[in-house]
Amino acid sequence: MNISFDYDRKKVIQALRYHFVSKKEIRILIILINVFALFAAAMFFWKKIAPVAFLMSSFLWFLLMLTIWFILPFTIYQRARTFKDSFRISFLDDYMHLENSMGSKDWTYRSFQYFLETPHFFHLYIDDRSFFLIPKTAFADSDAEHEFRLFLASKIKKS
Repeated sequence: MNISFDYDRKKVIQALRYHFVSKKEIRILIILINVFALFAAAMFFWKKIAPVAFLMSSFLWFLLMLTIWFILPFTIYQRARTFKDSFRISFLDDYMHLENSMGSKDWTYRSFQYFLETPHFFHLYIDDRSFFLIPKTAFADSDAEHEFRLFLASKIKKS
């Protein structure tokens, strides 16, 4: 199977958001900050804390959400040259052959720990922080996409 693709900026940023939110430590942090914000709101309602303390906790909550949802994905997108390049990939039985304007590389499927499917991409994770995105728009139709999904499941474990 051979595919060629470019990245769409909006879809990549959404995929980066999925990446951050899928991480266990980020989800725990979001839950803790939300519990803290609700606790601060309750304490403010019962007049146990001053309005300034409630505003500070609200500001921290807003800053965290802003960072995870906007700042991190946009920063990663701007720094990574990968998302501005065109790729051709050939999927063979033992490895995949990746080409772009800078050169080519062969990746064995054992190099990937797991894969994750999101609405617009297949995320192939090398480790918990490094991954490669394959857009679903690279496939001719939903049948080719489904075949690729089955192929990936046979070669790489699913998250």
